[in-house]
Amino acid sequence: MAEASRWHRGGTPKPNLHYSKEVEIRTTLQELALYFIFLINLCILTFGMVNPHMYYLNKVMSSLFLDTSAPGDERTNFKSIRSITDFWKFMEGPLLEGLYWDAWYTNKTLYDLKNSSRIYYENILLGVPRVRQLKVRNNTCKVYSSLQSLMDECYDRYTSKNEDLADFGLQVETEWKYSPPDSTSPWHWGFVGVYRNGGFIFTLSKSKSETKNKFIDLQLNSWITRGTRVIFIDFSLYNANVNLFCIIRLVAEFPATGGIITSWQFYSVKLLRYVSYYDYIIASCEITFCIFLIVFTTQEGQKIREFKSAYFKSVWNWLELLLLVLCFLTVSFNIYCNIQIFLLLGDLLKNTDQYSDFYFLAYWHTYYNNIIAVTIFFAWIKIFKFISFNKTMSQLSSTLSRCIKDIVGFAIMFFIIFFAYAQLGFLVFGSQVDDFSTFQNAIFAQFRIVLGDFNFAGIQQANRILGPIYFITFIFFVFFVLLNMFLAIINDTYSEVKADYSIGRRPDFELGKMIKKSYNNALEKLRLKKPEEDEDKKNEKGGDLVERARREGFDENEIESAKQMKKWKDRLEKKYYSAEIQDDYQPVTQQEFRELFLYAVELEKELHYVSLKLNRVMRKISTLPA
Repeated sequence: MAEASRWHRGGTPKPNLHYSKEVEIRTTLQELALYFIFLINLCILTFGMVNPHMYYLNKVMSSLFLDTSAPGDERTNFKSIRSITDFWKFMEGPLLEGLYWDAWYTNKTLYDLKNSSRIYYENILLGVPRVRQLKVRNNTCKVYSSLQSLMDECYDRYTSKNEDLADFGLQVETEWKYSPPDSTSPWHWGFVGVYRNGGFIFTLSKSKSETKNKFIDLQLNSWITRGTRVIFIDFSLYNANVNLFCIIRLVAEFPATGGIITSWQFYSVKLLRYVSYYDYIIASCEITFCIFLIVFTTQEGQKIREFKSAYFKSVWNWLELLLLVLCFLTVSFNIYCNIQIFLLLGDLLKNTDQYSDFYFLAYWHTYYNNIIAVTIFFAWIKIFKFISFNKTMSQLSSTLSRCIKDIVGFAIMFFIIFFAYAQLGFLVFGSQVDDFSTFQNAIFAQFRIVLGDFNFAGIQQANRILGPIYFITFIFFVFFVLLNMFLAIINDTYSEVKADYSIGRRPDFELGKMIKKSYNNALEKLRLKKPEEDEDKKNEKGGDLVERARREGFDENEIESAKQMKKWKDRLEKKYYSAEIQDDYQPVTQQEFRELFLYAVELEKELHYVSLKLNRVMRKISTLPA
């Protein structure tokens, strides 16, 4: 009886384990529900910041200022500017006509609002546009001694050290005098240089005729010189119909090689945040976001205090910390942008006769949009933490964790070959093909080749011998060999993982089982389904069988042997038997074959033991009197 009670107490850890799983299930479902609420709130917040009219406003303005041709010259627009002559044609033509809309199409006076222009009759020009240039000094580079008789002037590329700070030309107006940069203004990253604020600046007039005369005067007095390296054209618009500001910057870079390279920036931003009822809904979502951030920060702090260094061993915990850092950055950017808008917007709108520098506000507002976009990306990635308990997702994570060493080894070999080809392409084709003009461009061009986007004609024209050799060998080694090796590593590992799952080696803790069990419990409570036997009842039946065996005359050794056989049988069934074994062929690894072989040996021993017991029983029966 004591043996039976001890055996019965030996089964008590199962209910405790069952209870811990129930707690884990309940906790996971609560975290999942809470996180879904947070994610929905974040989606409403982010999508509420983006207005569909932003794209159309940028499209309309870019079409007006970039694609409109100069009068009498259909080939000259801002995108096609290649010389100083083309630049002045654009300034006196498309730019002038695009900025000044003071009459309806019937030549009737349209508006009388402080002589403000309304582009496309809907977009108010805020203040006046500004034009500024940055120059470099002469003799910032050296001319080879043998060529000094042909050229004694040398203007290097733009840097802050090479910048020309001296007044030039007529030296009477601001456009001929240097204006120091503002320390708070962001630098501009162009195609051939990084430019700071300041320079030689002038603002346009509210009168179209005065502005045209200004352009003619600057052209006649050579405002653009050999030392000119960049010219910025900045102005801002506001559309009250959609409550959007459009900050526009047109850039013309004058590289040291000669010619002109044009670029542009169109920022449609919502600086007046809280105007409509929907905006106040977004404000409530922002407050909710801050509350969630405090709750999640508290939870992670408790986990760090509880688990200490073990907390940082989980990839999901690192993702949690990264998401919290991004959320704090998002809140910081939001507060900073709102403070700057509150401090600067009123002053910018008051001075209608001066340039309104909204570029600073648009710059930081764009960074805020970028950081919140990255935040919501990682917020969606965190969903995998909860669905990783699913069988399919568990297979995916197991596959990646098993083959990570092989992938790292493959990646080293891949990038050695990849960068070798990138440097070869840059050195051979860099001076002829735009895709290989820099080493960075060569790297991205090779990724595009792998995806099927390539310019073989340009490569062949740059070098008729090395071009085809480079292309064919790159396609063969990278596309046909290395990429297929990568797929083979993933495929083989996935086959092993799938084989493990097919013979029952799977996580006991699956989200699908959790939901299914909760659903069955609800049906049982509603008496819509017959309750199933739990482990406690099975243990009680096992105890009844032991008592019955004692009453029928079995000794304690036989009972203990039977209990060991039952434990052995349960353990092997739990390890190897699965009701979800598929009928299709599954590959078996050497380790699995070894375990199955040992299982067969143990089964043979048990069958031999059963056979001996049956023979003994038969002998006893034969000795009984007839």
